[in-house]
Amino acid sequence: MFSFITSFLPTSYLLPGWLTDTNPLDSLLQGLVAASGISVLCSLIRVHLLLESWSNKDDRDTSSHKASSHLKVTKTGITGMLQFFFVTLILSVVGSRVASLVVLEFCLRAVSGWVTAGPESWKFLQQLLIQSQFSLGCALSCSLHFLHEGASQRWLCLLLAASLSWFLARQTTRLLHHVMALYKLHSSQRYCGVCITLLTSGHFLLPMLCRTMIITFSVAVLAAISIINKHFLSATEALRFWTPLTICYTLLVVYMQEEQHRLPSNQAVLNTVMVRLGGLMVLMLTVGRWADVLHILMCFLGEASCLIPTKDLLDATSLQDEEDYTHYVNRKPRRRPQAAEEH
Repeated sequence: MFSFITSFLPTSYLLPGWLTDTNPLDSLLQGLVAASGISVLCSLIRVHLLLESWSNKDDRDTSSHKASSHLKVTKTGITGMLQFFFVTLILSVVGSRVASLVVLEFCLRAVSGWVTAGPESWKFLQQLLIQSQFSLGCALSCSLHFLHEGASQRWLCLLLAASLSWFLARQTTRLLHHVMALYKLHSSQRYCGVCITLLTSGHFLLPMLCRTMIITFSVAVLAAISIINKHFLSATEALRFWTPLTICYTLLVVYMQEEQHRLPSNQAVLNTVMVRLGGLMVLMLTVGRWADVLHILMCFLGEASCLIPTKDLLDATSLQDEEDYTHYVNRKPRRRPQAAEEH
């Protein structure tokens, strides 16, 4: 019966074989799961930043108002749905090979950035989560491609995953709207279970996101290495691919770390995207296929569609870092006289 149903579903005759490496229906469902994961991540980051900006309102009432005001504009309605489906389409078309390369590059950049961040690791983690949106979509996409490869009813498994991810995305979006509209009132009067839970346990949200991302990208790295190695016929050919990739991205990571310290956050993020994907394109022109080059060009659109609507998140994190430093500097002289009196 399933074979009779799938005979009416879209197959590869709708798209040329060089454009997608799987059935178009499977690719669309994988893209839907990946876009839903990005939506969940963005909503939870917004909730975290809102809770953080309101948590110290007694000490920094003006600063908390400024930080939260950066997060008031959210993509809802037709605009938000168009952006969601555009990201879904991009992630559906991007092949598993290029998605795997994006995942490996992001993991290398994340590990090296975390090692060099030092005492600013908390700030780095917040900015890295915001910048990881499209990479997260690629991680989910290539993981699903690897885990469901060879399954007899692959489209049915992906349909179940897409339904669950869509439900989670809708729930986190509702949570965000509830927090933005009613958190201050409900947390002060303490009669809303959701707001009371966020008030008491909201500081665990960022660590939970970090742990979830680590697990997701750990699975994606294994899937990415397996997917890429399938395209090589011998160990010599694999070595010829991995050697320039490793050298290229080691140099790029060092360069991008210096750029992020020298430029404003938004400008540094845009430059990082151009440098990363530009390096991938040069690599694919050397050892890849023309379909890979086209997929990398589509990755530019995917990164832009994820980062441009969330520039307010980068602004909010930068503003909070500046205000934390200013607040620390203003409190520091007050402690010195007290220490002198004790002596």
